[in-house]
Amino acid sequence: MKRLLSTLAFLLPLAVFAQVQFGYLSYDAVMQEMPEYAQAQKEVASLKAKYEAEATRGETEFQKKFVEFLQGQKDFPQSIMQKRQAELQGLMDNGVSFRQQAQKLIAQAEKDLMAGVEKRLNRAILEVGVEHGYGYILNTDRNACPYVNPVMGVDVTQLVRQKLGLVEAPAPAADAQPAAADAQPAASAPAAENP
Repeated sequence: MKRLLSTLAFLLPLAVFAQVQFGYLSYDAVMQEMPEYAQAQKEVASLKAKYEAEATRGETEFQKKFVEFLQGQKDFPQSIMQKRQAELQGLMDNGVSFRQQAQKLIAQAEKDLMAGVEKRLNRAILEVGVEHGYGYILNTDRNACPYVNPVMGVDVTQLVRQKLGLVEAPAPAADAQPAAADAQPAASAPAAENP
């Protein structure tokens, strides 16, 4: 009796687990189809271009002053030469600092912009999971899930795309009507031959 109970106690969780169906999708692939993703990428590219233009302006100013320094260095007194060297060093340091700061600001802006995109995608995945009764939905990106049993798992990519409005949901009634229309002429044709 104890063996029977322990065997049932062991098999019951397995039976429950076997009944849990799960979904899977490529999170990145769906996200890259979203219009919000394209807009966020466009805004990040615009921001990068603005920072790059400002960095280039600073580098052009440095190059101009450096050429002036090289042309006049043999005529400068020692104190002016030291002042110009310090000025060039300051411009170079500012340029390097600006580029580093720009990279941080761009990374933060991209993170902030993508947060809204990820939130919408996560909400759609949650809704698909709840509506279809999945125990969980796996992300197959970056080989995180190298094997999915197609008997137990369902590719939910199309369902999530539909939820996001990226593709239209199929109309099941439209598929049934042509089949019924095809069946009616076939049934009425023999009736016409009889008279």
